[in-house]
Amino acid sequence: MRILIVSDTHRRDENLKNLLEKVCPLDMLIHLGDAEGSEDRIAQWLNPECRFEIVLGNNDFFSRLDKEKEIRIGKYRAFITHGHYYGVSLGPEGIIGEGRDRGVDIVMFGHTHQPYLHYVKDLTVLNPGSLSYPRQKGRQRSYIVMEKENGKKPTFEIRYLDE
Repeated sequence: MRILIVSDTHRRDENLKNLLEKVCPLDMLIHLGDAEGSEDRIAQWLNPECRFEIVLGNNDFFSRLDKEKEIRIGKYRAFITHGHYYGVSLGPEGIIGEGRDRGVDIVMFGHTHQPYLHYVKDLTVLNPGSLSYPRQKGRQRSYIVMEKENGKKPTFEIRYLDE
């Protein structure tokens, strides 16, 4: 199973479209918010069997997307949200606590525009950064690829658009 995780595209869709042309076919695309109305367009770029999960970001003003979801990825439970309701700009502690309270295996968030991948005991916490407006040192446009083989733990890799 191959999953692409992105966030904060802010309607600058060419980067995502070009990335999808390179990495498809996919089993799932997870967008962690701030698509700013591009969700229907993004869905059209996916291969037909690709599952698409997306949540509301703080700039998705006129969208009816869910602000957060719990989803299943094989036997793993994931909590996906943009993160702004959990104070992620100040640090990951609030969202880690939420993930623990929910009993999930994976927490995914966006909002900070900075890639983050951390393992806290049995909890994987990640942020793919931004494909449009990166804020980390070097300002590289980033995303995460999750791969899951049968019988094995999932792997996560932060990747950069310009590599």
